[in-house]
Amino acid sequence: MFGKDIGIDLGTANVLIHVKGRGVVLNEPSVVAIESETKRVLAVGEEARRMVGRTPGNIIAVRPLKDGVIADFEITEMMLKHFLNMVGAKRWYSHPRILICAPTNITSVEKKAIQEAAERSGAKEVFLEEEPKAAAVGAGMDIFQPSGNMVVDIGGGTTDVAVLSMGDIVTAASIKVAGDKFDAAIMKYIKDKYKLLIGERTSEDIKIKIGSVDPQGVRQEEMDIRGRDMVSGLPVTITIHSREIREALWEPVASIVMTAKTVLERTPPELSADIIDRGVILTGGGALLHGLDQLLMDELKVPVLIAENPMHCVVKGTGIMLDNLDKVTRRRK
Repeated sequence: MFGKDIGIDLGTANVLIHVKGRGVVLNEPSVVAIESETKRVLAVGEEARRMVGRTPGNIIAVRPLKDGVIADFEITEMMLKHFLNMVGAKRWYSHPRILICAPTNITSVEKKAIQEAAERSGAKEVFLEEEPKAAAVGAGMDIFQPSGNMVVDIGGGTTDVAVLSMGDIVTAASIKVAGDKFDAAIMKYIKDKYKLLIGERTSEDIKIKIGSVDPQGVRQEEMDIRGRDMVSGLPVTITIHSREIREALWEPVASIVMTAKTVLERTPPELSADIIDRGVILTGGGALLHGLDQLLMDELKVPVLIAENPMHCVVKGTGIMLDNLDKVTRRRK
């Protein structure tokens, strides 16, 4: 029946929801603020994200997903229920069919946890789809033809690299290095170099505003940041430069480049030839890191393109797959 299908990109950093016939209706951070003693939920999504690093001792802001999988089952379930209520799933549709995306190499136990969380949030049926497949479909690739398509999906917790053909994954790899590791690398660099402690939100701001991994060093920008001096314990303001962030991000970015190379090396030659023609598509929030497309192009020796609206590719892909849910169901049986 029309309107009974919901697609969810259950990300480590953000949850996006697509409702059949309505498009993308929700994009909220995967954060829940709870009272530590009573476990009562105080805020979910953007409201909770604003509390990260700024709460008193009795309130904790939790990210229930870590590295693309559920770290806290109970809180994930609460968060999913809250988001589904926000989009009116309970009001308009009794027990919707839900299609959720997951990283390629998660275990059967982790898959079961995602499935159960969705079922307990009120789903009639739950379908799991691999993230790079949904990302490729959402980026406009025709993965159902007998030709090679390569996608690099850099989310908050995981980076999924896959080569697809005939509607399925031919070679793939998933690593737990993505946006969160970029933030952690910036925090560590500033702590080691300047003896300054900064929070997750400041680190993310730095990455977005002046972060770059461009091999030519095109980006030359500066930014004032505030934090706590480890020596004096007092608040301090310092100025950092794009080239320092390039240095800070080198290690996690090198892991992503190496994973992409490994997947390409394992790809059958005919499909590799297609990838040289079509190029590699970058999706996910990490695709927006300045210079990453150029770096991958230099290292992989193939064209690299950033998808249009890369953060929405996975959830848009779930929307397209929902329209063909009967095919997906048939293929699974």
